[in-house]
Amino acid sequence: MSEPEVTPNSDKWIPYKHSQPKDSPPELVVPNAIPTDERIWVPVEENVWFRPLLLAASRGYWMNLLRVRKSGVLSRHRHPQPVHAFVLKGEWRYLEHDWIAKEGSYAYEAPGETHTLVVDPHVDEMITLFQVNGAMIYVDPDGQATGFDDVFTRIEKCRNHYATNGLGADYIDQFIR
Repeated sequence: MSEPEVTPNSDKWIPYKHSQPKDSPPELVVPNAIPTDERIWVPVEENVWFRPLLLAASRGYWMNLLRVRKSGVLSRHRHPQPVHAFVLKGEWRYLEHDWIAKEGSYAYEAPGETHTLVVDPHVDEMITLFQVNGAMIYVDPDGQATGFDDVFTRIEKCRNHYATNGLGADYIDQFIR
């Protein structure tokens, strides 16, 4: 059975008539998610940046683009909660697995797993959308914690970066929910 044709005269084209929940935070639309203004990219280390899209302080997660323009080991880390990734450009892999996340790939990272992110020498640029829930706990090869990132450290890194590059410390506020 085929769907009936939807026309502007159909009630399907009438917007919702009531108020949104008063305690719901505003929606967030980020035009040009891959920015042309290089100042928006927050440096992590040489040739590695992240671009905040959503910093959900009230829920303890963040969405960002990770951009890498070099080969090498980026970090060994563990997540206490799930992580979702979608590769927009290039590719990357984990030393602990035999799969490669290539352009167009989706990866689910299970809570508790420890892995070491690598970008291989043939990759000129990698950009991946990550949703990180909870934290990234950086560890040594034996799993001993050496540091961490969570939504609050990410907000602070962004605020400090934007305060020094002309965008202003409050530039990050538009991405916080």
